Amino acid sequence: MSEIFDKVKKHLRPQVQIKSKATQKAPGKDVKPFPVAGLLFFLTVLAVLCLLSTMGFQNRIKLFVAGEVATHDVAADQNLQIEDTAATASRREQVAETQPPVFDLSPKPFIDLTKGVDDILNAVSEASGEELEKLRWQISESLNVEIGQDVIDSWQRADLRGLVRTRILPWIKSAYEPGVVSASSILLAYKNGILIRDLPSNMEMLRIDPRDIKDLKQVRDALEAHLKTDLNRPIRVRKAVSALIHPFLVPNLTLNQETTQGRKREIMAAVEPLYYNIKKGEIIVRQGERVGPVQQLKLQSLYRLQSGGVQYMEGVGGFAMCLLLLLVLHFSLEKRGLRAVSDKDWLFLGTVFLAFGLFAKFGNAVRLPTGDVPESVRAMYFAYSLPLAGASGILALFFPKRLCILMSLMLSFLTCRLIGADLNLFCYYFIGSMIFIFLLKRSETRVQVLKTSIPLIATLLFMWVAVNLMDFIDLATAGTGIFFIVLNGLLTLLAVMGISPIMELIFGYSSRFRLMELMNLEQPLLQELMVKAPGTYHHSLVVSNMAEAGARVIGANALLAKVAALYHDIGKLKNPQYFIENISGKENRHNKLTPSMSALILISHVKKGVELAREHKLGPVITDLISQHHGTTLITFFYHKAQEMAEAKGEDPVREEEFRYPGPKPQSKEAGLILLADAIEASSRTLVDPTPSRIKGHIQSILRKIYTEGELDESQLTLKDLTLLTETFHRILTGIFHQRIEYPTIDRSGNKPAKSKEAPTEIAKPSPEQAA
Repeated sequence: MSEIFDKVKKHLRPQVQIKSKATQKAPGKDVKPFPVAGLLFFLTVLAVLCLLSTMGFQNRIKLFVAGEVATHDVAADQNLQIEDTAATASRREQVAETQPPVFDLSPKPFIDLTKGVDDILNAVSEASGEELEKLRWQISESLNVEIGQDVIDSWQRADLRGLVRTRILPWIKSAYEPGVVSASSILLAYKNGILIRDLPSNMEMLRIDPRDIKDLKQVRDALEAHLKTDLNRPIRVRKAVSALIHPFLVPNLTLNQETTQGRKREIMAAVEPLYYNIKKGEIIVRQGERVGPVQQLKLQSLYRLQSGGVQYMEGVGGFAMCLLLLLVLHFSLEKRGLRAVSDKDWLFLGTVFLAFGLFAKFGNAVRLPTGDVPESVRAMYFAYSLPLAGASGILALFFPKRLCILMSLMLSFLTCRLIGADLNLFCYYFIGSMIFIFLLKRSETRVQVLKTSIPLIATLLFMWVAVNLMDFIDLATAGTGIFFIVLNGLLTLLAVMGISPIMELIFGYSSRFRLMELMNLEQPLLQELMVKAPGTYHHSLVVSNMAEAGARVIGANALLAKVAALYHDIGKLKNPQYFIENISGKENRHNKLTPSMSALILISHVKKGVELAREHKLGPVITDLISQHHGTTLITFFYHKAQEMAEAKGEDPVREEEFRYPGPKPQSKEAGLILLADAIEASSRTLVDPTPSRIKGHIQSILRKIYTEGELDESQLTLKDLTLLTETFHRILTGIFHQRIEYPTIDRSGNKPAKSKEAPTEIAKPSPEQAA
């Protein structure tokens, strides 16, 4: 590449992090600090779980189930109040059934209908010729129904438009006033009546008999009868009116499920529960007596209140094993070791471990007896239905595969200790977690995540068969266990889909699925950018393609780089007319501004981009990349212009800091990559006759300039990365500026003309905005 690169390569290995000569630090001073706080929290969680795993839940209360004959007396060892859940639930359900459902009566459907009809009639009345035919197809697509030419002709007539506006719309308004439902059958289930809430005023009215409320079909039939009988209109007019009105007819009386359920919950909560009061010393069941359901409920309540002791030596041994696994993780993370995991990451890992560990321990402790199933079989069913693979799946959404595998190994070990399981269950947990990690790493959408449940359940079932072959009990146990294995797969999927968005929100992570959603060009922010700043929008698309291709060749996060590049210039939405790509031949507003003011406007787009990113909740990762995409680069054009003006007026030299972006410098490979792609793409538009050799020289020049200014010092990019990026950017820009062949033109007389010899269009010299 450049001479500077050649000199540095003599002293640095190809994979070392880039440091410019002016900003190189002494060895060891730029090493990432050790995540003490986060790691300490994670170790504390491990210690708690290891200690909890030694805590026995041996119970002095003998648990008998309904139908079983008690072998000895069981007396209460404390005062106890037990809720009769069955009687309480039955009583609450009876009260909830008397609560009528709430239906919202909204004026919006009629407003939308009126607006849609007016828009169509106005557009049809103003169109003609080919424009009318094009409009017909647009209306057909919009209404999702074929609109014939005869209907369009009818809509163009002034008398029909007057009929619709003066007779039909008022009639529909009167039909909407009492409320219209989608189908009358939905009201048949509500024998106690319904509550109709008028949305503008929030006034509520009880309708005891809702059968007289019309549905959409009845309204359509009534409209047809009104046109035919009351207004005496011919079939052609009725057809035109129906084609115009029917697509906009929607129900304005809809069930408010949330409010209805909320009121039912309120009235159910107001019902006082029914309790059994047990005194200390009271005999719950006597020897030789057959246990009934109520006695079983009392025994279960006493059983839960008992606890065992703690075996500290076992806890220390388990913690030592976890430390050894952490040591393996340290050496597997190559040179940086545990420094590669940040404080926030350790906090996240500790939270996941703690949540699943506590669920495993206390879920195993309070599991309820089921019929005549032995205690050991009940414990097995719970253990094999525990969705431990869900924890590994949550980690797989945010962390590298290697870290996920070792964390899954550690969590499988701890869970087996917590519930007192054997080696068979450890293999079941660990293999299931590995399979799910590999499945999730290959999933790019939430739909694909849902589809992973099938191979996951198939794998768990296969392992269940293998376990039964090794330790067979009976066919009934093996068959019943299939239900719990399927439950495990469904709970695993539910844990990933339900918990991962919460973790994204709390810890500021951006999962692959969130990035895929942001990459959709139909996102409101990108749509606004396309409309208000089309030049910036096109520039962002090209930069995103360059960033994605560059990230793939250097091993960075290609999806993150592409999405961040799409949004990196959203700050230009505030003042799009001050950026050259959006001027489109208009007067350059910077000609009327001082250099310092122009620089201030350009600098502000980074801050405004960060504000927009936070406002639209793009995530901390995208927000940080937006703030770093210019680093601390100098706005050269306006800086030199300000210097020249100061020298001409004899004023003091201008301060360079006023013409630099505030930074920070790129802190990751993705940020440095976007900075390079942004600068190269914007400046490449100034090239005259962009041949492949000129493009390559231009790319190397920009890379050399950014490198020597020290903008990449903190980005973790290496010299090898820059070489690969040069080749990648050169290939993409060469494809954009490729030469086209000359096409012969034919004049009107039919004579064979000479070849077109249009000179290549020259792009103007760097404008102030492009230079920035």
